[in-house]
Amino acid sequence: KIESIDILDVNAGSHGKYFATNFDPEINFREFTGQVYSWQNSQWTTNRMFEVKRTDDLPVVGEQSLYLTGHDEVHSLSKHLDVPNIRFWMSFGEHYINVFTVLKNLGLLSEQPVRTAEGLEVVPLKVVKAVLPDPASLAPGYTGKTCIGDLVKGSKDGQPRELFIYNVADHEDAYAETDSQGISYTAGVPPVAAALLVARGEWDAKRMVNVEELSPEPFLTLLDQMGLPTRIKDEHGDRPWNQ
Repeated sequence: KIESIDILDVNAGSHGKYFATNFDPEINFREFTGQVYSWQNSQWTTNRMFEVKRTDDLPVVGEQSLYLTGHDEVHSLSKHLDVPNIRFWMSFGEHYINVFTVLKNLGLLSEQPVRTAEGLEVVPLKVVKAVLPDPASLAPGYTGKTCIGDLVKGSKDGQPRELFIYNVADHEDAYAETDSQGISYTAGVPPVAAALLVARGEWDAKRMVNVEELSPEPFLTLLDQMGLPTRIKDEHGDRPWNQ
């Protein structure tokens, strides 16, 4: 029986001296300006962004600071899985948090139009996006790795169990293969794998479903073949998911 799923999203990479988001700045900032929703004790709980912090020692990337963050899959998993605690955690550096806080406090992350003294109407968030580097332009110099996975806790045969199922992407390897950094790689490869499974008929739900409602084996097998292998770490060690 599963008691909790903690989704951990870590980027231990660096793109140099610039302050920049890892994907579209407007989307990135909009994710973090509202309330953080998590599923705890079978009910919705709200927090402020950067209010709740944890530290984890993860494979390859080592010890990382992560913050409770709202994300779409929490809503989907809480609906389709009978699990009382589902949370999403993301890593952030202190520099990102400081700049984000200043921008928010100044109102520069607002989506509401304002009028300048010269009479020009602008949307503050779009101005911030315009002056920040294009995330794609940073890919050639991106180094380090990502680690994304689910920390699952519960019990089996009356005994407590805990495992971490995860993948790791290398920014330089991703750029060499696709001209994109590792975060784009981890965001792009899984939906392509899903599309292939649907096209082949291996996933044929005949209705609109989310990935957790489908068989995971063909999906994980295809991810392995496409360059994003999945591993499991538990009391038996760290190994490929299918061993």
